[in-house]
Amino acid sequence: MKKFMNTSDDFLKESLQGFGAAHQDIVSVYYDPNFITRSQSTKEGKVALISGGGSGHEPMHGGLVGHGMLDAACPGFVFSSPTPDQMLAAAEKVDSGAGVLFIVKNYSGDVMNFQMASEMMQSPNESVLTNDDVAVEDSSFTTGRRGVAATVLVEKIVGSLAEHGGSLQECKSLGDKVNKNSGSMGVAFSSCTVPAAGKPTFELGFDEMEFGVGIHGEPGRRRDKIKPAQDITNELLEAIIEDLKPNSNEEMLLFINGMGGTPLTELYLVFDNAKKFLDSKNIKISRSLVGNYCTSLEMQGASITLTKLDEEIVKHWDSKVHTAAMRWGM
Repeated sequence: MKKFMNTSDDFLKESLQGFGAAHQDIVSVYYDPNFITRSQSTKEGKVALISGGGSGHEPMHGGLVGHGMLDAACPGFVFSSPTPDQMLAAAEKVDSGAGVLFIVKNYSGDVMNFQMASEMMQSPNESVLTNDDVAVEDSSFTTGRRGVAATVLVEKIVGSLAEHGGSLQECKSLGDKVNKNSGSMGVAFSSCTVPAAGKPTFELGFDEMEFGVGIHGEPGRRRDKIKPAQDITNELLEAIIEDLKPNSNEEMLLFINGMGGTPLTELYLVFDNAKKFLDSKNIKISRSLVGNYCTSLEMQGASITLTKLDEEIVKHWDSKVHTAAMRWGM
């Protein structure tokens, strides 16, 4: 195993310390329990958005704390759910009186622990459960579809509504709509190595790929031989389109997400291939995002997310955002 680390026990704490020091104008980092908030207090009367999950998916979620997105994020150990006491501490820190919205990826540990935190809270709260992965219905980590890269889009779009004074129920409804309007699927060319494990999560041959892989390295639909990028892209999009069933000329957001070990050169090539395929299907791409946002440590691979757009979603996608990992409209 080759990683920048001192000990596996200190890996997360030292990473959080570095993140907090590098972005102290945007975030504050707390320890025992670990959570991240905006450096400025949540304004009075604003719905507070909280997300979290196992570390190893950065910049999701800590890198998405800031104006126009999350108020707090709870990082668990690598690929391990944060604990209810983390979530409760974060919620109590950022609750400004308008309620708390938890944005939760559909993994058994995340769902259970966020539910426990919700029940312990005295303040009004709601949850949005993301389950955009069209690859498999159930896996070792979930009952039902996995929550993956569309979680980033939910956090951006709902974050804007909360910033503009949306109520708790309005924020939940919009989050549920964005999730329902989204479909994702990924492919991996290599495994990743969890620091505490010290060895790859799974093995792939030099000419193999895992089609429909999960963001923790969970198996997908099948293991296959590497194909040209256009063929891989077409197959991913066919699965997403079959699930979403967009209308001809319907406007969509196309999100090409890196898993951590894929260079931007390749991600933009995938975007080009995706646009060619979608153009042939009369599906209009009017918004886009390309980059490493929902990663799996150093895994080589990528995922594609399509989200159906309407006027409300576009308005909040385009609005100002300022976080460590995402910023525009400044």
